[in-house]
Amino acid sequence: MHLMRWRQAAGTTAAGTALACLAALPIAVPVHATVTKDSTLTLTVDGRVRTARVHLPNPMPDVRKVPLVLSFHGLLGSGDGQQALSQFNHVSNENGFIAVYPEGYQRSWNDGRRDTPSNRDGVKDVKFVRALLDQLAKQYPVDSGRVFALGMSNGGFFAQRLGCVMGSRFAAIATVASVMPKTSAKRCKPAEPLSVLMIMGTADPLVPYRGGRFGRATLLSAKSSAKLWRERARCKEPTESALPDTAQDGTTTRVLVANKCKAGAAVKLYTVDGGGHTWPGGLQYLPEATIGRTSRDFDASRTIWTFFAGHAR
Repeated sequence: MHLMRWRQAAGTTAAGTALACLAALPIAVPVHATVTKDSTLTLTVDGRVRTARVHLPNPMPDVRKVPLVLSFHGLLGSGDGQQALSQFNHVSNENGFIAVYPEGYQRSWNDGRRDTPSNRDGVKDVKFVRALLDQLAKQYPVDSGRVFALGMSNGGFFAQRLGCVMGSRFAAIATVASVMPKTSAKRCKPAEPLSVLMIMGTADPLVPYRGGRFGRATLLSAKSSAKLWRERARCKEPTESALPDTAQDGTTTRVLVANKCKAGAAVKLYTVDGGGHTWPGGLQYLPEATIGRTSRDFDASRTIWTFFAGHAR
C-alpha cells in the first residue's frame, strides 16, 4: 500500500491511529517540567510543550529503585494507543517497572528519514527524550542501570536511533515492525555494546522485511539490521531456532540469537513468517487486508520484557 493511502486508512479509525508507520531520531534537552497528574508528565523542550503518560506498577515494588521502560508509538499513533496495542501496563504491574508512553510531535517521531512531520519540522526528539529521562529520574525511583526503550514502526525506528546516539542511557532496546535505514546505519556508533531485540513480519505491507525503498529512505533488511547490531556489539555468530506453532494461525516464528557479545550484550531477531505490520499477541488494530496478520504464537510485550529483564548496565 502506498504510504499516503496508508495514512488515510490509518486516520479513519481510532485503533489504527494507535500505530502506523515509521520511526526514530536522536535529539537533546532544555527543560521546565511539571506533573499535572500522576499519570501525565509535561515538559517544555525548545519552546514546545511535550507530554508523556506515566504508569506506575500496581502494586509498586517495595524496593529502592525500579526499572523504567519508554514505549514509543507509531506514526499517527498516541501513547494511549501504544498501551492499548501492547497492553504493556499489565506487564508493568506483573513485573514491577515504570512504563512511560511519550507523545510524538504531530503524532510522529523524528527518525532522520524526512518522512514524518517531526522530521520535516526539525523537532529535536532526542533532546526531548534526554529531558524526559532526566525528569523521570528526579520524580521517580528509577534504576539508571535498567532503563529501556521500545517502539512500534515509526517508534521502532526512533528507538533504534536512540540506541545509536544515546546507547549509554539504555540497557537495551526493542523494535516491532521496523528495521534500520541505511543512512542511520552509517552513523550508528553506540558508545558501548547494546542489547537489541527486533520483531519483524515477512508479510509486512508497509515496512519491507527484505529492505528497500520506504518513502524517501532506503532500508536495510531485517537480517542486515540485526547483523549491524551484532557487529556493533561485537557478537559471535548467531544460532537460529523455531518457536512452537501453537496458534496455527498462518504464522510461524524463527528466532536468530547472538548471546555471546561484548559486555554481556545480546541481539535477537524474531522473524514472523506470514506476520504483518502488527504486534504479536496484541490488538489487530486494522483489518488483515490493510496491515497483515497478527501472530498469536507468542506475546511480544512479555517477550520484550523478558529480554529487558536479562540485561542491565
